[in-house]
Amino acid sequence: MALNKKPVTGMKDIMPAEMEIRDYCQRIIRQTYAEFGFQSIETPCVESIQNLTSKSGGDNEKLIFRILKRGEKLRLDEAKTQDDLVDTGLRYDLTVPLVRYFSCHENELPMPFKALQMGNVWRADRPQKGRYRQFMQCDIDIIGEPTNLAEIELILATTTTLGRLSFHGFQIRINERRILKAMAAYSGFPMERFDEVCIILDKMDKIGIDGVEKELLESGFDEEAAKKYVDLFHGMEEAEDKLSFLEEKLSGVIESDVIPNLRETIETVEATKKADFQMVFDPTIVRGMSYYTGTIFEIAMPELGISCGGGGRYDGMVGKFTGKDVPACGFSIGFERIILILMEQGFQVPGKREKVAFLLEKNLPTERLKEAIDKAQKERQDGKAVLVVRMNKNKKFQKQQLEQEGYTSFEEFYARSLDQ
Repeated sequence: MALNKKPVTGMKDIMPAEMEIRDYCQRIIRQTYAEFGFQSIETPCVESIQNLTSKSGGDNEKLIFRILKRGEKLRLDEAKTQDDLVDTGLRYDLTVPLVRYFSCHENELPMPFKALQMGNVWRADRPQKGRYRQFMQCDIDIIGEPTNLAEIELILATTTTLGRLSFHGFQIRINERRILKAMAAYSGFPMERFDEVCIILDKMDKIGIDGVEKELLESGFDEEAAKKYVDLFHGMEEAEDKLSFLEEKLSGVIESDVIPNLRETIETVEATKKADFQMVFDPTIVRGMSYYTGTIFEIAMPELGISCGGGGRYDGMVGKFTGKDVPACGFSIGFERIILILMEQGFQVPGKREKVAFLLEKNLPTERLKEAIDKAQKERQDGKAVLVVRMNKNKKFQKQQLEQEGYTSFEEFYARSLDQ
């Protein structure tokens, strides 16, 4: 029986044209983040199952690719549950591995620690356009900085990178988990059901504010609390300054520095940005990860109707490994979605080297072969990309194929020079 030549469902082979764009984007990302002081690190793709299921990854923990125990540890006859058969799994994001990495090497790292990590992650998700079971993530994180300097640097680094990748007119939509909690408390929702409120609010873009109120009531929340909650959003729609409106309404319910810090972050980024984008306070942003404790943000591209990245502050996560909380904040670019957009737009990598093809007649004498290779080596030293291949019988078709791959000039080598 013939072997299966197709990739596994939810994973894909990457063709040279896409790989060229991916390599270019990774190069720009690394160069730009290095300018902001981020240092590249790498973590294993396999993590302890205890770490992956520590309630730090939200719904992603349901999508883990688990790895069976090996050798004598795999005791099928003694296993009572699935968990008895596994001890590791493939990482579903880069944040959990980063926190483990920091916890292990804290004494060897500078503080604050600015980390850049790029690598594949795996989720047993339902595949669809732009969503795979194996995909590249690109994260920057700052560990050890408790102030909004971390948020400002993360946003500026990310937006500068997107600008250099030819993205313009996008938005950074920003919110604060403590604002979400204060709005829920102000409205009279029980705090033990805060996550339920957030899950319903997260549907706002699909069901609207009336739909949110309806779902709150259907979920058993108090009618007066639901109305008071919805009125906050109506009030913000009418207010000239949403943050000032909330600052007044939530006085006494929220810590006094939360809204001023968020305002300072927005104003500082707007005043110092180098890319074409807009900072937008969006009180409906929730972010699905349960580990966020403060600022949360997303990259939105209104013209395309999609988001392509996000992040936030997760001050309590390091403490799960070390027993002491360390401030942390991160931003992730949706690398695969960005590549998909660039591919659909027909993006061409700028500043590409001239590509030359040397076509060698078959059975070329040794001296002519040396001559061709020597010339190719000299042109490579001059910065050209030189392909040396044997000449096909259908030379015209061969050149057409090479032209499609970006080769702009050709040189043919025969047994005897044509001028002889």
